[in-house]
Amino acid sequence: MSLAHRHVPLRNNRIFGLLDVHMIYGYDRQGSFAFHPGDRHETFFPLDVLPPDACFRAHPPFSAATTRETANMTLRQLRYLIAIAESGLNITLAAERVHATQSGISKQLKQLEDELGFPVFLRKGKSLERITLPGAHVIERARRILAEAADIRAFAANQRKESAGTLRIVTTHTQARFVLPPAIATFKRRHPQVDVEILPVGDADVLAQLESGDADIAIVSGTGTPPTSGLAIALYRWERTILVPRAHPLATLGRPAQLGDLAHHPLVSYESSTRSESTLRRAFALAGIEPQIAITARDADLIKTYVRNGLGVGVLAEMAILDTDTDLRVLPGAGLFPVCTTWLILRRDRVVRDYALDFAATLAPHADQRDLRRLLDAGESAPAWNDEPPPWRERKIVQQRAA
Repeated sequence: MSLAHRHVPLRNNRIFGLLDVHMIYGYDRQGSFAFHPGDRHETFFPLDVLPPDACFRAHPPFSAATTRETANMTLRQLRYLIAIAESGLNITLAAERVHATQSGISKQLKQLEDELGFPVFLRKGKSLERITLPGAHVIERARRILAEAADIRAFAANQRKESAGTLRIVTTHTQARFVLPPAIATFKRRHPQVDVEILPVGDADVLAQLESGDADIAIVSGTGTPPTSGLAIALYRWERTILVPRAHPLATLGRPAQLGDLAHHPLVSYESSTRSESTLRRAFALAGIEPQIAITARDADLIKTYVRNGLGVGVLAEMAILDTDTDLRVLPGAGLFPVCTTWLILRRDRVVRDYALDFAATLAPHADQRDLRRLLDAGESAPAWNDEPPPWRERKIVQQRAA
């Protein structure tokens, strides 16, 4: 049966009519709402409880035969539904996201809405304008269904001892560029059938990507308590370093640079430095000094490029300093800024593939894969080895010896 709408008549400031409908659906500029008046009875809805710009449409009822014919909800339909919602209601982008055709997605969406008996999206011409209120409930439940289906597949693969799939890691550019390559190389030798996807994002977006289900593992740094988004494994501690051209005045101070010295020069650092809560800004604030943050970037290689071009003094993670950076002078930053800890995060509410735990143990050799599985399954907190991760300098030496 078609989902063509019928306008509901209004009389005396009330919605009035003998309706043979499955649902009355209304919407205004603020959102959408729905009423279920039942079949074949006179229905009144006082307008004083409704938005003044409300419009109403009624969907014809669906017969049992119609329901049986269209009761074919599939995981594919739900996946397409989520893709549309996450692509700004743009079916073209949604199709690219799930590697489908626009016509295929539109057809599956229509079949799903036919089965549901109401629209998930409001339409304006051929475009999707907004998500309806009942549609939002469907999308929320669709996310949970897809997550549970993914957990079932992951559990079954673990039971079969299957070592094939995709490992998605979300982290910052610095971790992806300077920390992960040796660990990924080791992991790929052990799991050649596992594809690895690196998702480099800004500091503030790492945990959000993990929580949304876009990644299996998150690697993030901080100076405070461990992240609470899942099982947090401390990998190593690190400090910021100061980077200048060899002819820069700070390179010839003859003593360690202080915050007051840095304040006299434009600084080039990570984009997180622009936020008021950044540890770099807090360090200057505690000293009563205002820093000159001239340029920010996510990528440490870009920061070094701008330092080489004389655009400022670089303040960046010590992991980003390479043996080949011989044209630059590295000044110690110990004591100027808080010590950071890098954490690997695994979600507790999802079934983690065995190969993901193996990668975690590769990146954190002080952690045992069996311990990690037990911690995830039992919901326990990390043991004592998680409290004092090794400093980056020691870890780097171990990596070099292993190579």
